[in-house]
Amino acid sequence: MQWAKHPKPQASSILLLHGTGASTHSWRQLIPLLSDHYNVMAIDFPGHGFTSMPQASDVATLFSIPGMAAGVSELLTQMKIKPDILVGHSAGAAVACMMTLNGHLQPQRLVSLNGALLPLDGLAGQVFSPLAKVLTKAPWVPELFAWQAARPSVLYKLLEGTGSKLDAEGTQLYQTLISNPSHAQAALYMMAHWDLHTFWERLRALQDPLTLIVGSQDWIVPPSAAYRVAETLPHLRSQDIVSLPNLGHLAHEEQAQWVADVIWPMGQPAASGF
Repeated sequence: MQWAKHPKPQASSILLLHGTGASTHSWRQLIPLLSDHYNVMAIDFPGHGFTSMPQASDVATLFSIPGMAAGVSELLTQMKIKPDILVGHSAGAAVACMMTLNGHLQPQRLVSLNGALLPLDGLAGQVFSPLAKVLTKAPWVPELFAWQAARPSVLYKLLEGTGSKLDAEGTQLYQTLISNPSHAQAALYMMAHWDLHTFWERLRALQDPLTLIVGSQDWIVPPSAAYRVAETLPHLRSQDIVSLPNLGHLAHEEQAQWVADVIWPMGQPAASGF
């Protein structure tokens, strides 16, 4: 877990959860913008970023949505931390929602940033997870992927597929990250054991306040997915969906200030008028 600056005793706290194949590096521009007003925390999921692959025998449970939600919740309990706001990007949004659905946390607000909350449609939904399961059984696959990903042309295609345009620093950080075989293995395990069909049925019972931030050019999780979620959760209002124009799946790395402007007011006291 990483803290931004020094904890402020009276400030609200925010926990940032990254997506599959990313790490805490993806919040590098957003954290400084939020840390003037909040206690900001960010963690790496198992095997991602600064963490190592766990040696647990039951990886199917550990890398499932409920398993990852339980793992994050256990960490927070041990550290005696109860975040007021949970912000999840992509798969991290599903983990954040599951934490509240299972009663681990009751935050003031959930924030889904291009959240992967729905099952994949069409052929991709039928092939993606089974293919990932097959690939996790071949120990040489992460090495091969990392070796291929080290090529600039491959990385360019991967980032282009997000609909986002990153600066040179962001591109280099992703190249370093996905060139790590252990990191690649962890991402494959997440994809292999990510049951969004079961999660979607659970999500229909969500009662917590939820804000859906959507990059209008997201090519991984289409903006229409957020509107489907909103239609299913009757307690959401139109203002609970915020569309960020011309930004892709990595919107928080393209325009961190825009994302901060949406999140910042959530933990502030309401202004009183006379």
